[in-house]
Amino acid sequence: VVGRGAFGVVCKAKWRAKDVAIKQIESESERKAFIVELRQLSRVNHPNIVKLYGACLNPVCLVMEYAEGGSLYNVLHGAEPLPYYTAAHAMSWCLQCSQGVAYLHSMQPKALIHRDLKPPNLLLVAGGTVLKICDFGTACDIQTHMTNNKGSAAWMAPEVFEGSNYSEKCDVFSWGIILWEVITRRKPFDEIGGPAFRIMWAVHNGTRPPLIKNLPKPIESLMTRCWSKDPSQRPSMEEIVKIMTHLMRYFPGADEPLQYPCQYSDEGQSNSATSTGSFMDIASTNTSNKSDTNMEQVPATNDTIKRLESKLLKNQAKQQSESGRLSLGASRGSSVESLPPTSEGKRMSADMSEIEARIIATAAYSKPKRGHRKTASFGNILDVPEIVIS
Repeated sequence: VVGRGAFGVVCKAKWRAKDVAIKQIESESERKAFIVELRQLSRVNHPNIVKLYGACLNPVCLVMEYAEGGSLYNVLHGAEPLPYYTAAHAMSWCLQCSQGVAYLHSMQPKALIHRDLKPPNLLLVAGGTVLKICDFGTACDIQTHMTNNKGSAAWMAPEVFEGSNYSEKCDVFSWGIILWEVITRRKPFDEIGGPAFRIMWAVHNGTRPPLIKNLPKPIESLMTRCWSKDPSQRPSMEEIVKIMTHLMRYFPGADEPLQYPCQYSDEGQSNSATSTGSFMDIASTNTSNKSDTNMEQVPATNDTIKRLESKLLKNQAKQQSESGRLSLGASRGSSVESLPPTSEGKRMSADMSEIEARIIATAAYSKPKRGHRKTASFGNILDVPEIVIS
């Protein structure tokens, strides 16, 4: 047994000399989800969606592509030792996820909504460099205005658990939460705790994951637009693909396999790669119109932005000609408490003004409604300080 999906258990097996995943139902109550997944997977063919090889009636099961890298969730938050990954990996995962979902949303004659996008349903292959979407037991036709609460609370759009009619924009909201999660390597709304309804109530009242100070504004803008309370203010998944494709040129190295730390060498000494722990100030955001000075400041580790300063200091002489280039540092799975804070006055170092100007000029941003801020449709957005070398 390697996992559990929207229905039944998932086991690893061999079929025609290749590793496959066998997804079985455990009860008759799961048969409906099985039929939904079979119907939807038989329609799709995309490199970022898990492949369906076939189905069996006795026992009732699906034969699917096996992902040796496990789920993105386990890479982010699983058991030690956790792999190191870079900002290039994080951005690439989100780009690939958006490409797969955009494909679902554009399908003809009936497009699909996944409705349960979250890291446990995103699988990794090829050394963690290729992402594939799985678990279609909750997928539905995009023309169907659904009112049942499929999905998981931390990634669920408010209109879904509120029982309102919803569209493909619910997947966009989930994608925005995933983007925040892979950048920070923190579980969304983990500080709320308790039953799922507590997260739902907080999101309903406008709570969103804390904004990340010093995050490049183009990324922050895209992320917060996806969190908009009003689904019509969220970008389409097609637009997200265009923006992310443009951003990826500043994040080379996404095709390098993930690296796992080696705890001890032959001499008995620690041989693991180390990451200089740095804290980043983040501020809670919600729908109420709070001023920046009243926003609660909380410490958080942004593990995917480590080592940025040292890298850019070495290349400072080249910044004037290559001010658009950015490579964020390796991430590690340590808790917030286990990482030492950076020296006072240290800030992430890069001038992103040129990048932002290019994105605004080239990306297909949807035209905001009158009075609507491009950065988000909820409350005041913290003015992220200009990212400069201090």
